[in-house]
Amino acid sequence: MLDTHARKYINPIIELGAKLFLNLRLKPNQVTIIALLVGISTSLLLYFDMRIIAVVVLWLSGYLDAVDGAMARGSNSTSSFGTLLDIVSDRIVEVGMIIVFGIKFIDVRFNLLVLAISILMSMTIFLTVGACTEKKGMKSFYYQAGVAERSEGFILFSLMILLPQYLGIITNIFSILVLFTAGQRFFEAKKILD
Repeated sequence: MLDTHARKYINPIIELGAKLFLNLRLKPNQVTIIALLVGISTSLLLYFDMRIIAVVVLWLSGYLDAVDGAMARGSNSTSSFGTLLDIVSDRIVEVGMIIVFGIKFIDVRFNLLVLAISILMSMTIFLTVGACTEKKGMKSFYYQAGVAERSEGFILFSLMILLPQYLGIITNIFSILVLFTAGQRFFEAKKILD
């Protein structure tokens, strides 16, 4: 929801980063890899209880994740492989955090498993609709908006990191939002693909 509706407000900051990296002669896929490495370091920081730094690094990886797409569009170098790399990198960062939470907080492993399954279901619908539809948006594939998009995920992951005493509750809320989004996307897909 925030990615779809608030993008216009933060887009100037994203475009600034895109111009900076393009001036440094970096390619969008290189920035995607940097975003992935920064995102993975969030899990390491979380594992070692460096929670504030972990949240800052998580959001930095999210910023870089937005910048790489702006770079590709700004330099007319969008590619199907870049889209694949971006989406896979996002999931690696998310799975890394879920694994670390599962290692550190044994009592909420079932909640985390439900969250992982919810993300898998939502992303399966999202990617299948993107592959099956003729519609294109700003991105290189059809982007289905929903209640729980990347920014909402970052907010909830941040809360999970900062408030581990409420990890089970936050994880359950996260799962409900992701499943609701999966439902939204599924019913929208019925209209688009029928």
